[in-house]
Parts: sequence; C-alpha cells; structure tokens
Amino acid sequence: MTYKYFGAPDGATAARVPISMRPEELGGDELGMNGMFTKIKPETMAAMVLTGIEGIPLHKVPPLELVVLHPDYAVVKLPMTVVDPLRGIGEEAVGAAAFIWSTVPDRGGPRDAFNVYQLLHEWQDFSHRLHEAGHQAYCLVWP
Repeated sequence: MTYKYFGAPDGATAARVPISMRPEELGGDELGMNGMFTKIKPETMAAMVLTGIEGIPLHKVPPLELVVLHPDYAVVKLPMTVVDPLRGIGEEAVGAAAFIWSTVPDRGGPRDAFNVYQLLHEWQDFSHRLHEAGHQAYCLVWP
C-alpha cells in the first residue's frame, strides 16, 4: 500500500483528487500543500500522535472518516485532532514521541527513533501548511 497525504478545503474537493489524476502519477505538489508520500498508514499516524503526544489511550483514538471507496483506491479524512497537536509542540515533545513510537514493534520491527523524529518533523511542517491554507488532512490510499 502507498499513502499520499494531502490538504483540501473539504471532502468534495478531496474526493475529486483521484479522479483528476492517476494515483501512480502523483508527485510532490500536484495535490497542493506539498503533499507527502509515505508507507505509514493513516491509522498508525493518528494513533501515534494522539497516544504518543496527546496521551489519549489507544482504544479512544477516533476512527478515520471514509470519503471515497473505489475498487482502485480510497480517500480518508484524518481528524483535525490528529493534525493540530503537532503545530503546538516543541523539540522535547517531538523527541519524546519519537522515542515512544520507536519502541513499538510493527511488522518490520521497531523503528529507529531518529527516523521517527524526522518523520514527525515532516508531519509538523505539513500540519503548519494545512493550517495556513485552512485545509483539512486527507489521505489517498492505493495498492
């Protein structure tokens, strides 16, 4: 699976993104907001931010909102409670969250804390860009 995170002003705009271009052709800026490609699932990102930064128990992490379900792709909306907390935290909180996440094994084993730290900084920048544009976070998912 590949995940392309992007910003859009509303669900209707986000739903049109895959129709306007083929997912395999998506690059960096076509979706606006300097979207991000990653192999990290939106559910994982939501859980990491809400649990690792906000201290919310894992079982209380809200589900993602499905915007489009198509045989070839899906678009989901991430709650702003996942994006907003990243804007207000400092280096110490980013480092602590990266360390916590690095100790959680996933299918590939635990991740290196520095790599997680860099990823969180990318997400932090993405969060600022979304906020400045008045956009919400969406994720285009395709195999």
